[in-house]
Amino acid sequence: MESGPAIFAGAAFTLFGGALLLWTTVRALHGEPVAHGVAPRAAVALTGLFGAAFLVLGVWCFGRL
Repeated sequence: MESGPAIFAGAAFTLFGGALLLWTTVRALHGEPVAHGVAPRAAVALTGLFGAAFLVLGVWCFGRL
């Protein structure tokens, strides 16, 4: 009964983290700003950190099944 919310949360976190990492990588490789008004290296580092954190959180949710 409790596996439904864990699957939904795991899927949401994993998809968001993967999309955030993909978007950040594409923007950085094209030399486009990742976040307006923020130093490029700081923006890439923070979005990469949060993208990886969301991926880990999604994997953790799937591991709780």
